[in-house]
Parts: sequence; structure tokens; C-alpha cells
Amino acid sequence: MRYPPHLLEEIRSRLPASDVVGRTVKLKKAGREWRGLSPFNAEKTPSFYVNDQKQFFHCFSSGKHGDVFTFLMETEGLTFPEAVERLASEAGVALPAPSANTAAIETKRRGAIEVMELAALWFEERLRAPVGAGAREYLDRRGLGGETLRRFRIGYAPSERYGLRDYLASKDVEKGLMAELGLLVSGDDIAVPYDRFRDRVMFPICDARGRVIAFGGRAMQAEAKAKYLNSPETPLFHKGQGLYNLHQARKAAHERGTILAVEGYVDAIAMTLAGHPNTVAQLGTAVTEEQLALLWRYADEPILCFDGDKAGQRAAHRTLEVALPLLTPGKSLRFAVMPEGQDPDDLLRAEGPAAIDRVLAAAQPLVEVFWAHALAAGQTDTPERRARLAATLRETVGSIRDETVKRYYRDEIEERLRGLSPRNAARQPGGAPRPGSSPGGYGGGFQRRPRPGDPPPSPRMRAAPSPSMTASAGFAGAAPVREAVIAALLLVHPDMIGAFADELMVLEFEHPDARAILSLLLDCAAEAGDPDRTVIEARLARAGLGEAAARLTAMARSRDWRTLEPHADPALREDALRQAMILHRKAGALHSELRQAERAFAEEPTEANWSWLCQAKEGLAIVIAAEAETTPPETSDSTVS
Repeated sequence: MRYPPHLLEEIRSRLPASDVVGRTVKLKKAGREWRGLSPFNAEKTPSFYVNDQKQFFHCFSSGKHGDVFTFLMETEGLTFPEAVERLASEAGVALPAPSANTAAIETKRRGAIEVMELAALWFEERLRAPVGAGAREYLDRRGLGGETLRRFRIGYAPSERYGLRDYLASKDVEKGLMAELGLLVSGDDIAVPYDRFRDRVMFPICDARGRVIAFGGRAMQAEAKAKYLNSPETPLFHKGQGLYNLHQARKAAHERGTILAVEGYVDAIAMTLAGHPNTVAQLGTAVTEEQLALLWRYADEPILCFDGDKAGQRAAHRTLEVALPLLTPGKSLRFAVMPEGQDPDDLLRAEGPAAIDRVLAAAQPLVEVFWAHALAAGQTDTPERRARLAATLRETVGSIRDETVKRYYRDEIEERLRGLSPRNAARQPGGAPRPGSSPGGYGGGFQRRPRPGDPPPSPRMRAAPSPSMTASAGFAGAAPVREAVIAALLLVHPDMIGAFADELMVLEFEHPDARAILSLLLDCAAEAGDPDRTVIEARLARAGLGEAAARLTAMARSRDWRTLEPHADPALREDALRQAMILHRKAGALHSELRQAERAFAEEPTEANWSWLCQAKEGLAIVIAAEAETTPPETSDSTVS
């Protein structure tokens, strides 16, 4: 075998299937998978799916199925070796030079895994034996016993110097291989190699397939030099590229749509016992790029849990530094911090699973942690100090590689910097805010008094919108009418769903009925191409959406009954759908911009912000006028808004 299975698995783990396939197929998020048009058959309705967790693609229209290597072979005509070599280069995985020894190397690797399994079994047996009594008592005090010990294969390494060495030797394992796998301590200055792990509770570390590749040991003696001792780097184990308990957590992570990461082995076990089996632990003092890539395969926003002490704060800061450059649209992190002085295991034993749930529910987005850390790093009570903060933040944001994410972070940070002022930005020693100031110096506090020559305040900040403006189709209150028009056109003319599928999948609806019906229509189209009205009506009835569909259709008819006739002119109805979608997207974008402009002017009433606010209102007025023109004269009086 030219390419060992472990190398192929490593390539897959470093390159999400959606990234590789997405270069050829335009993919859009569909739940926990990605969906797009088949690259193998011409189709209007997407039937091609990619799953990053399971590392495969499946095309319902052609029946083709496989991994990233298969995809390149099918779409580009590459041979298997060519596909492997290309993706290995992209993933940064070194491939072995072709030789007659390749098979022998793979045989040696399988033998190494067998040796690690023998060691794991021996540690488990030692824990059950009389020599493991002290370790069992310790684990009982930690609430770890019975089924938990079996599930996580916890064992014990006795204090004797050559116990594991002699056992493996009796199984014809060479001492050189034991040392290579990190089970023995050896060297030129060590005459007789001895067991690396002694008098320690042992936690097997497994690869994604559940095979033991390393160990972590917790010292039983308080005076031990290292409380926790991990296996060194070996041919099987690279601590920066794996996660503890991933082989057991991956299924729960896929089912729940999220994954949790903690700092230690016992913490991962405690979180599992607290009802969160989708928990893994990092294998080192800081999260690595490879580990973040693994986490993002299972969730768009993994939750990272840190201990409530200074070490936990430092670990969170290091994670921020690693994660920021890697952020991409939709991929981020959330941070959960344990109460001061506690880790997940302490909290579970002290207050129970509900306390863990409260900490997870309070998890903060990465941007909030980033901002809070920056403010805590120094005072911001003078213009010079605020300027230094701004320069530091802008430099850090500049490290983000994805241009779209970088732009949005810049906007967010600039908005928050504008919120700093002499009163709410001043800090006490140690970074604490002054009493009465806004937490984090953002979103409240000082507002300067108007000065002569300042532009007038925005009318929308002094009074509610006028009735004529509120009733207009351009305001958010009319969004359900526009959504009703789109949904009704598709209900009456389902043959249009496939032609407009790409645009429909990215529409954001406010009305829950319109949102549910659009989702149902897209699902129907994905399963059966362009479904007929009979099929759709049956599906609506089963979903309990029949009455909702009738209400939306009636609302839409009050806007324009002509395009909702069963035999309406195809060009006319397609134009009506296209116009409704364009106006819906424009109105949504302009409402978002208007809110931003209002916040900016409320915080800093400058001429520039007043101009921005006026431009946003003018743009919205243009959309209002354009939508009014689409309403037929004979039905304009009955428009529902």
C-alpha cells in the first residue's frame, strides 16, 4: 500500500470536505450539511450534499458518493495517487517517498498501535488489582467509578520502575519500540531504560477511530514534579493535532450541532457526566490551529471552557491570538469561564450539573472576549491611552486573513471605540470600570452636550416614525406582506422554485409562517425537483401549515391578484417574484444600515454621522417608492401594510 491509512485520515482531518468541494461546486449551508447543484448532472434543484463531520459527499441525482480524493478523481479525472499528492500538499502533510519499505512501515505502525493497546489493558488491570487500591479510592472521591472507569478506560501505573517494561517484554515487544512510543525513558546517559509512568492514574488518549496512541498520567503523590505527565511526541502522537475524547464526542457533537472543549482530561469526563457528551479536551497548554480546525468540523461556533483562575485567563488570551487570524464567515468561537478558582470538575461536584449549564448558557462570543481583554490590558482615561488602545486593536484585527471577516471586525471595533468617552472609558487600577460607568466602556455613559453649529438631532430619536412612513411597504412592519407575496407566488406557481432556488435559500424572513412555508417548499423541490401543487398541499396539511398558507395567499392577493392566477403569464409572475426578492433584500440591508447610522449619531452627533443617517433614510425612501410602483393601480388602495 503506497499511502498508509493514517496519512489519508490526517489529510482528511486537515481539509474539510466542504472546502475542497466548494472550489468546484457553489455550496450553501443546509442545516449541518452543505448543499449545491450536482457537478455530475445538469439540474435546477440542488441534490448534491457535503458533510464535513463524516468527510463525504453524496449526489442524489447521480448516486455518486465518496471522500475528497474520490471527488477530485470524479471531477478532474485525477488518478488516486495524483489526488492524494495534491491534497497532501495543500494540507501540509508529508508523504513517504515511494519505496519497497512502505508496506513494512505500515506494518510497523499497526504493530505500534497493538503495543499501545497492550499497555492500556495492563494499566486497566493494574487499577482493578490490589496495587491499585489507592488510585481507586482517589477516583471514588472524584466521583469516578464503575461505568465511568470502563467508558474512559482509566487505569493505573504502579510505582515499580520496570513493571510495564517487563510485561511488554513478556509479549515479545522490543525495548527500542517501547522507548519510541514514549512508554520508557531512555537515553545515552540512562544505562537501563525504565517506565515513564509510575504511580499515576492513567488516561488513554485515542485517535479519531478510538485507537490508543498516547497516555496522560495524573500523579498520586503531591510532591511529584509534574502533576500531569503526557506521552512525548511519537510516530503515533502529535499533541497539537488531536483532542482528548474526540472519538466518543464526535457523534454527540454532530447530533447536537455543537462541541465543547475544556482544559483537562478529568474536566472532559466531568462535563460528560454533567450531560454534555460532546466534550473534548486540548492536549497541551494552548489550543493549536490544527485543533481549532478539528473543532470547526463539528460546529460553527465551538464553546471553549476555561478555568476561573489566572491560568485560565492566560489560556483564553492565547486562544484568542491563535483563533483571530483563522476566522472565516460563519466560523468563530464562544468562551465560557468557570467561577473563580474552579474548573468543571470542581463545579460539578460542588453544585451539580445545573451549575455547568448556567456557565455554558453565559458563554460569550469571541468579539466580546476580545474587546474585554483589550480594555482590561490598560487604562483608557486619556485621549493618548485611547489612541494606544485603538492602534493595538486595529493592528490585531489586521491579522485576520479573511477579508470579509476583517472588514466586519473593523466596523465593530470602530463602533465600540466611538463609544469610549472620558467618563465611561476611565478605569480604576487593574482595569476595573469606575462605579456607575458602562461595563466595558461600551453602550452607555457619557454623552457630550450639544455645541453651537452642531447638526440638528435625528427626528427618529425625538419622536416615533410618522404614520405614513410606518405604513409604507419599505418599513419592517410591511415585511410580512412582501414575504407573503414571495411565498404565495411559489405556492401557486411551484415550477418557479427550482429556477430561483439559489436566491430563495439565502432570503431571511421575519414572519414565522412565511419562514416555515419557504423551508417546506425548498425541501419539496430538493426531493422531487419542481413539485406540483397537489404534493405541496399534502405536505402543508401534514405539517399543519394549510391555514397559514391560505392566510399568506390572501394577504398577497390584496397586493396583486393578477400574478397569483393559476394561468398567469409566466414572464409576468417571474418578474413579480424577482422584483419582490430584490426589494426584500434591499429593504433588509437598508434597515440594518439605518440602525447603525442612528446608533452612530446618538453616540457622536457629528456632521459626518448626520450625513450618513440622512443618506440611509434617503436610500430607504427610494426602495419605498420603487415598491409602490410595483403595486397595480387597481389594487393599490387595498394594500396591506
